[in-house]
Amino acid sequence: MTFIIGLLMTAVGLWLFFDSVRIVSGHRGFFSGMMGRGRGMGQTTSMGIVLVPLFAGVVALFFNSKLKWAWGLTGIGLFILIVEIISQFRPYFNVKGSHAVLLLVMIGGGCGMMLRGYVLDRNRQEPIDQKIEDMKRRKLEDLKAKTKD
Repeated sequence: MTFIIGLLMTAVGLWLFFDSVRIVSGHRGFFSGMMGRGRGMGQTTSMGIVLVPLFAGVVALFFNSKLKWAWGLTGIGLFILIVEIISQFRPYFNVKGSHAVLLLVMIGGGCGMMLRGYVLDRNRQEPIDQKIEDMKRRKLEDLKAKTKD
């Protein structure tokens, strides 16, 4: 029962946490930001340059779909595109102090209760395993006694 209560506390705390996080975008991405740094360009005007490997890979695949390097280039292009999109997201944690304390206590307390329930369950399991072994031993002894008679 301790594990279930801890699981519920952790779930509510995580829900409160994720409810407080806001995701915004519009900043430089990982690759487009690297291209704009050091040249005084600031933010790039387009992230089209990160689409070049994907475009080249797709062209090569339509030319000959058996080319392994084309599949690799397409995969690399997709990876670059996904990283670029995800790296433009910026999470903001917007929460009142009392709300933050509540959610941290619920997450931490819930995890502690889950661990406690898990440890208590394991400690209860050992005597049950011992009882099962004792029952097997007694049955074996009874069978040996019956075969001697």
